[in-house]
Amino acid sequence: MDIEKPAETEHNAAADMELQSSDSEFKKVISRKNKRKRKAEDGEMETDERPKRPHFPPISGDKLQGGLDEIRKIAVPSHRYTPLKENWLKIFTPIVEHLQLQVRFNLKTRNVEIKTCKETKDISSLTKAADFVKAFVLGFQVEDALALIRLDELFLETFDITDVKPLKGDHLSRAIGRIAGKGGKTRFTIENVTRTRIVLADTKVHILGSFQNIKMARTAICNLILGSPPSKVYGNIRAVASRAAERF
Repeated sequence: MDIEKPAETEHNAAADMELQSSDSEFKKVISRKNKRKRKAEDGEMETDERPKRPHFPPISGDKLQGGLDEIRKIAVPSHRYTPLKENWLKIFTPIVEHLQLQVRFNLKTRNVEIKTCKETKDISSLTKAADFVKAFVLGFQVEDALALIRLDELFLETFDITDVKPLKGDHLSRAIGRIAGKGGKTRFTIENVTRTRIVLADTKVHILGSFQNIKMARTAICNLILGSPPSKVYGNIRAVASRAAERF
C-alpha cells in the first residue's frame, strides 16, 4: 500500500499541470454582435479621421459662362421712348455700377440691350437687370422697378381683363373703370392693402410685388372685373391681409 501512494501523487500532479496549461491557453469567445459593434466603432473612428472637404474659392461669372457674353434685349414701345429718354440716367446707373453690366439703347431696332462683361460677378444680375427695364417699359416708376434689383422675392405678373371675362364695348370700359375707381382711388387702395404696385394699360393689368401679395391683388381685381362692388372687395382683401399679417 505504501508503494502505490507516490504513484497516485505523481498522477495527480500531472493532471494539475495539464489543467494549468489548458487555462493559460483558454481564449475568450467573441459573439457576432460584439464583432459588429467593434466594426461599427472602427468605421466611426475611420470617418472621424478622414480629411475635411477641400475649400474652393467662388468662380467668377465670366468663367461660369465659358468666356461667352450673354445679351438680353427688351423691346420699347413708341409711347415709352420719351419717359425712357428722361429717366435714362436713373436706369443706366444701377445696371452699370451695381450689377456690373453693359447697357445701351439701339436706335435702329428700338431695343434696350443688356450684356455681360468680365466685371460681371453674378450671373443672375442679367435677369434682374432685364426685369428692371421690362418693369419700367410696362409703365412702373423707376423707384418701384428698382426694387426688382434690390430684392430677390419680387415678381412681375401680367394678365388681360378679357382673360377673366370676355367683355366688349361699354362693358369692358366699365370693368376698367371699376378697377381704377374715381381718381384712381380703388387702385390705390388695393396697392396699399396688398403692398403691390399696379399698372392699368388699356386691357392689360401689370402687378409688381411678392408672390403672396400678387395673389391677393389679382383676386381683388378679378372680383372687380366680374362685377363685385368695390366696398365688398375692400372688405375681402382687408380680411385676407390681416390674416396674412397674423401669420407672420
